[in-house]
Amino acid sequence: MKSVELFTGAGGLAIGTAIAGFHHLALVERDKHSCHTIRENQQRSRSVSQGRGVSVVRDWCVHQMDVVDFDFSTVDGEIDLLAGGPPCQPFSIAGRHGAHKDERDMFPRFFQAVRELRPKAFLIENVRGLLRQNFINYFEYITLQLAHPELQPKPDESWVDHLAQLERHHNSGTTDDLSYRVTFRLLNAADYGVPQKRERVFIVGFRSDLNANWSFPESTHSEEALIWQKWVTGEYWERHSISNNDRPEMSAKLRNRSERFGANLLGTMTAPWPTVRDAISDLPPPENADIASSIPNHVYIPRARSYPGHTGSLLDQPAKTLKAGVHGVPGGENMLALPSSEVRYFTVREAARR
Repeated sequence: MKSVELFTGAGGLAIGTAIAGFHHLALVERDKHSCHTIRENQQRSRSVSQGRGVSVVRDWCVHQMDVVDFDFSTVDGEIDLLAGGPPCQPFSIAGRHGAHKDERDMFPRFFQAVRELRPKAFLIENVRGLLRQNFINYFEYITLQLAHPELQPKPDESWVDHLAQLERHHNSGTTDDLSYRVTFRLLNAADYGVPQKRERVFIVGFRSDLNANWSFPESTHSEEALIWQKWVTGEYWERHSISNNDRPEMSAKLRNRSERFGANLLGTMTAPWPTVRDAISDLPPPENADIASSIPNHVYIPRARSYPGHTGSLLDQPAKTLKAGVHGVPGGENMLALPSSEVRYFTVREAARR
């Protein structure tokens, strides 16, 4: 299966789709540091002596350029999947929430890619802020323009006026030469086995002529199962050799919640959410440099501090959203809240486990 990915970043989504069986004909990313990360992984994957890296990136064709400047006509053949995460700053907690008014809004470029490449399917990943109440009309515009990519806005037509046109067309039942069945869902990475509470909106579309019957995969992990293993069976604490005296007290809220589970929960229970402790318990404390130095990128970073809204991730919960950027950017955290009530930064190696 052939694919094209836009706004590739360091390649996280592209690795996932490659593992799922897609061969990337082109990946487009303008950020030089992200491209350098991909090339470094490519070099490592080709080096038998290093024995590291991600093998699926080895033969990727990465175009270091702005998506606006990429010529879609250079992509040969039918495309099975067009994927990407248009810049999230216009919709994120850390951004200005400008949406369509923000020059970083690259959804129109993704619409163009769908129009020109006519993929069998597309996949978009973005921040949960895309579903904010104040963006609800623009989100409808996004989904309708994806459903009817050839119905383009007129010169100088506002997105509001174009939305009205799209709504009339969509409700008319008119058959398009190119149209897509579009669905979306807010997913939490912790529900699928990642030790991080990372919520993202996924928009999926299949070309209408394929009559595809597709649905989002069901969750494989749950908070309820974690609560059960902690406070009903104690299996979680036993797995980590935490004695009764060293276990935290169960809050009244959790006690009430666990009592409502009922005996029949066992038969339908998923796996428990993975926690920070699950992810990093095999790593030595980074404060002990003599031992930690044997682990690549496991270096203690001093001067972490907590303040309102920035208190770190609890050891026995999935981590808060791993943020991009520097310390102090809202919307995510790179700190661990220790049982001693102190905080420290996650090392690069620990962050990679999340």
